[in-house]
Amino acid sequence: MQQARSGAVRKGFLRYQAGRKLMTSTRVDYRVVVIPCCCITKFYECLGCAELHAWYHTRNRARVLPPTALEIMSSERQYRREIASFGKMLHERGYVAAMDGNLSVRLDERRILATPTAMSKSMMRPSDMVIVDLEGRHISGRRAVSSEIAMHLLIYKLRPDVQGIVHAHPPTATGFAAAGIALNQPLVCEVVIGLGSIPLAKYGTPGTPELTEALEPLIPQFDAILMSNHGVVTYADTLHHAYMKMETVEHFSQIALVTHLLGRQQPLGHEELEKLMLARSKYQGSKSAAPLPLAVGCGEAGNHREVARCDSETSSPESAPKSRRAVTRHR
Repeated sequence: MQQARSGAVRKGFLRYQAGRKLMTSTRVDYRVVVIPCCCITKFYECLGCAELHAWYHTRNRARVLPPTALEIMSSERQYRREIASFGKMLHERGYVAAMDGNLSVRLDERRILATPTAMSKSMMRPSDMVIVDLEGRHISGRRAVSSEIAMHLLIYKLRPDVQGIVHAHPPTATGFAAAGIALNQPLVCEVVIGLGSIPLAKYGTPGTPELTEALEPLIPQFDAILMSNHGVVTYADTLHHAYMKMETVEHFSQIALVTHLLGRQQPLGHEELEKLMLARSKYQGSKSAAPLPLAVGCGEAGNHREVARCDSETSSPESAPKSRRAVTRHR
């Protein structure tokens, strides 16, 4: 009995030595250290103490986590870093100011990782994030969750394909939202392919059911929404794609603003939109299922080919008498 016990201790010691050697060789090798259940909630905060944890729990022969749980823990650490990184990018590009905006990621079927309230997105650390359930109840994290978490939860509920959400206040796009103007004109091919149309939701007070009620009819159909007098929310299959959609919205709004200042727009016509619909299914960077914006028709300011087609239709034999009458009236 004593011999078996000493053999087990020796085996555990050798296992610790092997883990220690791997840990000290490279940072990536930290993943080989088996961290027990009692440490999982603190592992992201005590990465430097992983060796001590391994020694303590090997010595005391504590129960260890299965590999699947370790993979989940590793993914959560990665999501925390991503949220902190994209939050900093939002602030650097002027898409948020002070403590505005919020981001979130769906961890699994019952947990959401989100940014905390009352904190600048440029100053967040991975350990500052909070975890809530699908009812918005706080599960873990030292800080409080954002008051706008209900908007995120509604999107996750209505869109099972969504894994990441970004809410920000990019100046130009928010200006359109404050002016009550939707970004629904087919002016740029890439925007039509990637986002389709960007609708405008009616105003709802942030952090109240009014906001979710205003967004609910639009969430199933669109991947980016302007919120009247508020800002923009984008969502996608990853947080990275959701952030990219936010950049696209702001870039497109700047282009649309230029066309307003120039006093002229040339939206794409029916034929061009049909081709873009086919291109959308082949376009590697787009997974959007949002409907395309309405095509411009004859008599509206369309592109050159559409105008030429309309001119040819009005100059056809069937329309010739009507044109002559119009000229006579003009004289």
